[in-house]
Amino acid sequence: MYKIMVVEDDEKIARILCNYLEKYGYQAVCSCNFHDIKSEFLSISPELVLLDINLPYMDGFFWCRQIRTVSKVPVIFISARSGDMDQVLALEHGGDAYITKLFSINVVIAKVKAALRRAYGEYSVGADAIPDVYELEGLYLNRARCSMEWQGKEVYLTPKEFRLLDILVRRPEQVVSRYELLEALWDDIDFVDDNTLTVNVTRVRRKLEEVGIKGAIETVRGQGYRMICAWGDKQ
Repeated sequence: MYKIMVVEDDEKIARILCNYLEKYGYQAVCSCNFHDIKSEFLSISPELVLLDINLPYMDGFFWCRQIRTVSKVPVIFISARSGDMDQVLALEHGGDAYITKLFSINVVIAKVKAALRRAYGEYSVGADAIPDVYELEGLYLNRARCSMEWQGKEVYLTPKEFRLLDILVRRPEQVVSRYELLEALWDDIDFVDDNTLTVNVTRVRRKLEEVGIKGAIETVRGQGYRMICAWGDKQ
């Protein structure tokens, strides 16, 4: 039974979410310590977090960053904010998905199921046939640690970032279409804004730059993305 932490200061909405999650077989725990959500997260140890943005004391963006310092569990934002920038910020701060209030409970459950499958189930990073550590031109990907390493410098990725990089690395110099990436990273692509993929690609590029690899992911206009392996020449 997956444990889901609901961080929502509106008691009515929190209760509705918890009731439906339990109806679908999940263990739902409502946050009650808005002063220190990170400590509460560590105490609860959930497999997924539903996180509101407008919270007392500090907002959801802050707490998502705090959670990301200790865990890579899926974080789904639920917010009354419907602007594109809010959704972009949610992803930039480490979120995996975004749901706008007033939401359909069926959409919430679908996104929860999809996120759990991506993180732990049939779509999780690394099937049994894939080794824990594999390499492309000196870039090492570690699926067990959800990290990448180049020339001794290691950077950690979220499960979705790792999945994206994994797909591109396994098809070097080949164009991978945007649709294929959307389908691989999200089950419910009808609810995913195309800009969401762009944000995730930007995040992966930034982390590649952190280990010293620049210009590795090429945008192929009107088609998708391609992994360029020229960094191997720098060894």
